[in-house]
Amino acid sequence: MKVLLTGGCGYIGSHTAVELLNKDYEIVIIDNLVNSKESVISDIKKITGKDVIFYKGDVRDKDLLNKIFNENEIDSVIHFAGLKAVGESCIKPLDYYDNNLNSTISLLEVMKDYNCKKIVFSSSATVYGKPDSLPIREDAKLETSNPYGTTKLMIEYILKDLYKSDNSFDITILRYFNPIGAHESGLIGESPNGIPNNLMPYIVKVATKEYDELKVFGNDYDTKDGTGVRDYIHVVDLALGHVKALEKISGSGLNIYNLGTGTGYSVLDIVKTFEEVNNVKVPYKIVDRRPGDIDSCYADPTKAYESLGWKANKDLKDMCKDAYNFVNKNK
Repeated sequence: MKVLLTGGCGYIGSHTAVELLNKDYEIVIIDNLVNSKESVISDIKKITGKDVIFYKGDVRDKDLLNKIFNENEIDSVIHFAGLKAVGESCIKPLDYYDNNLNSTISLLEVMKDYNCKKIVFSSSATVYGKPDSLPIREDAKLETSNPYGTTKLMIEYILKDLYKSDNSFDITILRYFNPIGAHESGLIGESPNGIPNNLMPYIVKVATKEYDELKVFGNDYDTKDGTGVRDYIHVVDLALGHVKALEKISGSGLNIYNLGTGTGYSVLDIVKTFEEVNNVKVPYKIVDRRPGDIDSCYADPTKAYESLGWKANKDLKDMCKDAYNFVNKNK
């Protein structure tokens, strides 16, 4: 039996692949490499000493999905694939709706055809929109402030409706907060193509002098220092959350979990910690807010701890140290 990872060459997918292989799962990866690199496959093999089956292609391609399911005995799926930048989604909403929704529908249709009914979905804390209270629990109201978040919420509705129509499915929805950091080996980490949309890879590019300064989007939020506050979680902790979800999924029905630390850090907290841990300077400039961003967002991760036995163990210093180590090893 094998686990199919859609978008498995990506940042979170690749780290989850490593942790699954470490637990002796067999994995198959499909990735179109729009925001990832095929070299990640060999890096995963180096870290784990285990083999990976890889298909290059788009999850919207049902012919390719049928080929994958024909050639492999897929037992369960972790669905990472999707466009993921909040700011870009506001500029290119149709691309996000097409890619994220249609890939999910194609995947679920093929899973049904092959009687593969276990799926872990990579959702996001963006489905909470601007929260009424903090920390955010899984039963908080759902609303979105950008097309990226809306696609995630719509996919959650698709999965819930699928489960209502066929409760032989086992569906786990994981709402991520903000993953940063990298594998301690320095072989895999966050390496987006083009200009980074996320905070940490941008900080790293300033620290390595590829960029002159960090753009901090807004300093007039209702937070302690005016910059946005988020729940940053080490990507390895997040990957281990997927392993726990997969271990629990058989016969579990439909479940939703937050994966976060429960602690909020501001943009300037991240900058300061990064400078201290790595002994580098990160010059920054305050610029206008980005469309779709909110003041604060951090999790109540109690449910994941009580139901899955999972909690985040790495701290902000680990996140900053490992992120910089990855870039220095891959210059």
